[in-house]
Amino acid sequence: QVQLVESGGGSVHPGGSLRLSCATSGFSFSTYRMSWYRQAPEKERELVASISTVSGSTSYADSVKGRFTISRDNAKKAVYLQMNSLKSVDTAVYFCNAGGLKGLWGQGTQVTVSS
Repeated sequence: QVQLVESGGGSVHPGGSLRLSCATSGFSFSTYRMSWYRQAPEKERELVASISTVSGSTSYADSVKGRFTISRDNAKKAVYLQMNSLKSVDTAVYFCNAGGLKGLWGQGTQVTVSS
């Protein structure tokens, strides 16, 4: 049974930090490019960050470059998103993804940045 389970969301003040985790099972994690997407209310889902399988090369949306860091642990079959210097515009539901838009998805975790 394929599972992607996000955790670590919550409410923080602007400038704060959160670390999202995505625990996975049921598929060959190390062979999938892993990504974090987010969807704010009344907006389309957008790609936040991705990390490749072997080399671990990363890519980020311009809006989060320098503030967010994606990482993965193939032994633990997990992917992480460290989010620093959070802004109100980062408020969204964050989704863990394996293999792109037509791939595998978690249920999402809410991140709220508000003063």
